[in-house]
Amino acid sequence: MRVIIAAGGSAGHVNPGLAIADKIKEVYPGKESAVLFVGTPDGMEAKLIKEAGYQFTAVKMAGLQRKLTPKNIARNAKAAYLYINAGAKSKEIIKNFKPDIVVGMGAYISVPVVKAAAKMKIKTAVHESNSIPGAAVKMLSKAVDKVFAADEEMKKHISEPEKCVITGNPLRSNLKFEDRESARKKLGLPDGLTILSSGGSNGSNPITNAVITLLEWENEVGGINHIHSYGRKRGNPFEGVETNPERTIIKEYISNMYTCLSAADLVISRSGSMSQTEIKAAGRASIQIPWSGAAENHQYYNALAMEKDGAAVLIKDKDLTPQKLTEEVSELCKNPQKLREMEKQAKKMSSDYAADKILGEMLDLIKT
Repeated sequence: MRVIIAAGGSAGHVNPGLAIADKIKEVYPGKESAVLFVGTPDGMEAKLIKEAGYQFTAVKMAGLQRKLTPKNIARNAKAAYLYINAGAKSKEIIKNFKPDIVVGMGAYISVPVVKAAAKMKIKTAVHESNSIPGAAVKMLSKAVDKVFAADEEMKKHISEPEKCVITGNPLRSNLKFEDRESARKKLGLPDGLTILSSGGSNGSNPITNAVITLLEWENEVGGINHIHSYGRKRGNPFEGVETNPERTIIKEYISNMYTCLSAADLVISRSGSMSQTEIKAAGRASIQIPWSGAAENHQYYNALAMEKDGAAVLIKDKDLTPQKLTEEVSELCKNPQKLREMEKQAKKMSSDYAADKILGEMLDLIKT
């Protein structure tokens, strides 16, 4: 089985691609399979894919700027030039590798690679990890043979919903969740309700500012553990903030996220697709604060789906205040039964076998 996966831009596109590659290698070990990733030379994909041990080829690309200014017009002209070259480069890569199928993971690098494969009559598919498809998936949905969708909502937003297969978002199989008690011990935290909060790898000032006030309330109440990541390039906003060192872990970046998720009773986070996938897989109650700047407001719709299913509390970005967050956390802490029900609902939304489903669909395509 020979597969090209086009993935780049963010971890939300790259990690599902790696999960699919892991599943291919699990089912077809050794020389029974070959996986080639195609991404951009300067994105995080170059590092993540090579660290995972997969073959990687770079193609220069640039995203289009939506706001038309003189500077952005020049950037878009360059992006158009790179796109034309990327199409020719993609065709060359495909000819040399001879894949059975080409899968795009939704970033703009997917477009020239998948379109080239479709023109060459090679089986193609694209995966969308959000409830609202991005521009790349919308562009490719007509050209590909199948669209792998995170949930039913996604089908409403593409022109050919009959191509959609609901698979969920795949997670890498080498990352494991633990029971709460052992996870807390591993983190050096005592017994007690545990909150995990983060604004993503780059952080969120509004969430961090709200968490600082929340920590003051937690200190007054007592008995609550809190893990928070304030994000890279933000500086440490907790200098001078009084915290309980036995119950509080403040970090720039959480590298052991699965352990922290395992330890948590409640998660406070943005609503990116992969963050949600991890929360669902762990079966954790959450307060979702979707980033309003996300393309087509897709994080809001991601969070709305969880709220509708009773798995999360949604606070709109514009409504987030330190007082609002503290009130919501306080209500949930007073109602452990509700937390447990939210956990059950989150777990029901989980796609534990997403990678298996996607591989099965890929094999069906190859056989036709």
